[in-house]
Amino acid sequence: MSGEHVCTTPITLRARHVLPIAADPIENGWVRIERGRIAAIGCGQPSGPAHDLGDAIILPGLVNAHTHLEFSDLDRPLPSGGGLPAWIERVVAMRRSRATSGNDEAARLTAAIASGLKQSSAAGVTAIGEIATAAHPVAAAGGPLVRVFRETLGLSSVAMHAARSSLVRDLDRMNSEGTCIGISPHAPYSVAEPLGRHAVGEAVRRRLPLMMHLAESRDEAELLATGGGAFRTLLEQLGAWQPASPPRLLPVADWITLLAKAPRGVVVHGTFLPEDETALSRLARHRDRLCVVVCPRTTLALSGRLPPVEAFRAAGIRVAIGTDSRASNPDLSVLAECHALVEGGGVSPREALAMATQHGAWALGFERRCGMLAPGRSADLAILRPSSRHADPSEGVLDPATQIAATFRRGRVIAGSLS
Repeated sequence: MSGEHVCTTPITLRARHVLPIAADPIENGWVRIERGRIAAIGCGQPSGPAHDLGDAIILPGLVNAHTHLEFSDLDRPLPSGGGLPAWIERVVAMRRSRATSGNDEAARLTAAIASGLKQSSAAGVTAIGEIATAAHPVAAAGGPLVRVFRETLGLSSVAMHAARSSLVRDLDRMNSEGTCIGISPHAPYSVAEPLGRHAVGEAVRRRLPLMMHLAESRDEAELLATGGGAFRTLLEQLGAWQPASPPRLLPVADWITLLAKAPRGVVVHGTFLPEDETALSRLARHRDRLCVVVCPRTTLALSGRLPPVEAFRAAGIRVAIGTDSRASNPDLSVLAECHALVEGGGVSPREALAMATQHGAWALGFERRCGMLAPGRSADLAILRPSSRHADPSEGVLDPATQIAATFRRGRVIAGSLS
């Protein structure tokens, strides 16, 4: 992206462990950085001077493949009782309260996003998949690389017409500003078929990735199957569902087919996908350009279970990791999400770290830019200091006592320090 800051001073970092992710861990390794890129990786004594980090661990910058930074100013998550429909009702109430509070909502939003980017950098994150409800600025010079998925939703003909116009306008604006963009039809319960097909058509025409929340609640499945249930009640209360002219909604399997039309498609959550054999089969069939992003702690809070990672991996589906938002999560720590998955027994520490780096980069279309340590790649990395030594450095990374010492983006420290 234009405007990104690059460090031009060469530096060699030496540490007890280097985790390239796409290759085996390197004990007593080093990474050479020149002009914002990785020039070389090795083990033992490098030629020339090196900054010795001691027992530290060097790994690629983490990728938060799905988040909503607009809520980064919240001190604590909204209550999760009542499941997804009740939580969404609280989100809508909060947004409406903020809009009518008399405060400068645009300024609050800008500050919240800036705070989210700062929190992310401090958490070792160097790339983000952000869901944006409007064309608000999210990229900060010298901060994480951001792919902004412009969200769209609407069920009535009037809402869909307005959504189509604003989507095109905002995509054109963000593209002209040099923002990495994508499109996000929100979810099957909030996007009627005509609007969804329009969003997919824009993604295909512009060669943009798509991201969509799918199969995240049994209440969603009930609405799509019967037209009733908790979601129907909520949508009527919000004035989004008109009983006299109900919207045409698509099942999850059909949405997956539509997502596969884009160059890259991302299914977010997918908590109950294994209960829909047709949808899971279609996702597996298109795994060359579709993947799943799971948000373990949010899913556990709203659904009472961890994401079905084993089922996805058994079907050969690539899995990445996101934090969702501070409205459903206590922080923006990708490593905490990894720890939750490992503690649940679904994956090993090394597998979780691949999801949080290499797979996340692929999900956002950044696989040639970040997600692993290799010569020629951007020098986006995190330096961690474990409180004790571990035989497996991946376990050391996910030890809750391990501290993130510094985050590098294109060879520059964007959070923490080397001291």
